[in-house]
Amino acid sequence: QVAYVTKRLIEIGSEQIGIADTIGVGTPLKVQRALQAALEYADIAMLSGHFHDTYGQALSNTLAALQMGVSEFDTSVAGLGGCPYAKGATGNVATEDVVYMLHGMGISTGIDLEKLVVAGERISGFLKRPNGSNVARALINKRQS
Repeated sequence: QVAYVTKRLIEIGSEQIGIADTIGVGTPLKVQRALQAALEYADIAMLSGHFHDTYGQALSNTLAALQMGVSEFDTSVAGLGGCPYAKGATGNVATEDVVYMLHGMGISTGIDLEKLVVAGERISGFLKRPNGSNVARALINKRQS
């Protein structure tokens, strides 16, 4: 299906194609297979990743896609969000977690992680939703101890 949809999207003039796991059930191997299928018709520069974290695999899926050459990802501050047609699905991979991983890999993002954590905590508090970022929770706990 991924190859067919990618082919059709290219045929109608799409310049960007998101490889998405909107319900959060994907694994790194599934992401790699989906990307390989898309690469039959699309250049890696056209592909982006969109991974929800329902089963705790979104950061691993992001890394798998990154290692294959994907450089654009949808993320969500504090991991907020969900999927309207998948009950129980969580938001996209937390921006804080991706930024921490990228910085740890020596990849510059231009993002101040500390300021991002503060923003995510404020937004979570305003929405009365738990902060879904592991990195944010760790840094907040470290600050409080």
